[in-house]
Amino acid sequence: MKPVRVGICGLGTVGGGTFNVLTRNADDIARRAGRPIVIEQVAYRTPNPECDLTGLKTTADVFEVATNPDVDVLVELIGGYDVARELVLTAIEHGKHVVTANKALIAVHGNEIFEAAHAKGVIVAFEAAVAGGIPVIKSLREGLGANRIEWVAGIINGTGNYILTHMRDEGRAFEDVLAEAQALGYAEADPTFDVEGIDAAHKLTILASIAYGVPLQFEKAYTEGISRVTAEDVEQADNLGYVIKHLGISKRTDLGLELRVHPTLIPKERLLANVHGVKNAIAVMGDAVGPTLYYGAGAGAEPTASSVVADILDVARDIATDHHYRVPYLAFSGISEDVSQLPIMPMEEIHSAYYLRLLAVDRPGVLARVATILSEQGISIEALIQKEATEGELVPIILMTHRTVEKQMNEAIRQIEAMADIAGPVTRIRVESLDEQE
Repeated sequence: MKPVRVGICGLGTVGGGTFNVLTRNADDIARRAGRPIVIEQVAYRTPNPECDLTGLKTTADVFEVATNPDVDVLVELIGGYDVARELVLTAIEHGKHVVTANKALIAVHGNEIFEAAHAKGVIVAFEAAVAGGIPVIKSLREGLGANRIEWVAGIINGTGNYILTHMRDEGRAFEDVLAEAQALGYAEADPTFDVEGIDAAHKLTILASIAYGVPLQFEKAYTEGISRVTAEDVEQADNLGYVIKHLGISKRTDLGLELRVHPTLIPKERLLANVHGVKNAIAVMGDAVGPTLYYGAGAGAEPTASSVVADILDVARDIATDHHYRVPYLAFSGISEDVSQLPIMPMEEIHSAYYLRLLAVDRPGVLARVATILSEQGISIEALIQKEATEGELVPIILMTHRTVEKQMNEAIRQIEAMADIAGPVTRIRVESLDEQE
């Protein structure tokens, strides 16, 4: 059969890995696709010493690839929002299929891109946009297609997981482990997207849309980072039988959909609690299959390239299929009125249990007043630890609550922090059991 000709835009970590996997495994990939897949052109600004481009057509202008009539599939690996959006839309306008690993692009501009692709009858594939080499999108979209998805929860940022793992294992402070992660190349010089949950929110937005058949709504995702998590919190969570993980969580409820990223206490026996270092893992609860877990490398040159090349292979298989019969981008053929109108719930309406840590002056009646404030907001205490006074006669108090509404917890914290005998802000971390009964 006629070869499928690929244009790669970007030759960095993932671009280089994609180039090398395509060339190294060309024979096996061709056998799986039923036709050869060849690299027609590569666009890059900085050479990658790991890639041998001898004899290939190259350019510094990515838009040259998007308009090249000899390119069937444009592989967008430049990252970012604006240029990537323009590049992909240009490629679609010129009748090219697109493969991308760009989670920010899909989460923010995906609705527009998919509409343009549908109008042109071309494919946009984005497996590598979530969890690198883990084929979670294909699993959620196709493998679990018989299920009503109840919830999705995942460790979908390796940098944050690396930091929390070493804080727990070595009792180190957040800032110390972050500096190490930056030195090792696991964290960027500006780590905001990773440690403040923005990267994870991009990925969770995509997973939630596929799970529930709703439009991409990144702007409605609640995002909270891990920079305020202390070694003390990690230690106390361990003492209470929990592990702190930075989770992306989406749940279907009677009131709508939850879409949130934040530090979370989960029981030690849960599989997600035992995912360490830079690894990613996503748990999915389906009504028929029950709980399933998808684990592996969430980043890296060839793990991510594995997903990129798998998408190219899928495009090669489907390229001659009428677009009305292809697997829909976000799993559902059309958006039914009852599903698409499910609202994303405001964070203050979600229900959760909570871990609270506060410093109180060591005098009678302080703890009783804290308990009264919680009770007045309808919040019951499950566990309490009062430690020895620190210097300055401040007593660390650890509280675990039963499930309550976030709005009530916010008000309780506001009142507790206003007490004269409470020093500094109250640390609040949500607690999730993530079992099949929720």
